Amino acid sequence: MGNASAKAVEVKVADSAAPAAGEKPKLKPCCACPETKRARDACIIENGEENCGPLIEEHKACMRKMGFNI
Repeated sequence: MGNASAKAVEVKVADSAAPAAGEKPKLKPCCACPETKRARDACIIENGEENCGPLIEEHKACMRKMGFNI
């Protein structure tokens, strides 16, 4: 027994990582900026987050450049 009175509901999902049309290709956040991510992660593991501010900011800047809202 189907529910004939059910209505289809359209759901729009905003892709926050999608850059504006015509800019850069879509990337997953985990795949963007591998060089700065690697350096940032190594610093955090070895020295602690509080001692890696410049590398963290460099990675954030790279992510913004790639179209992510960080």
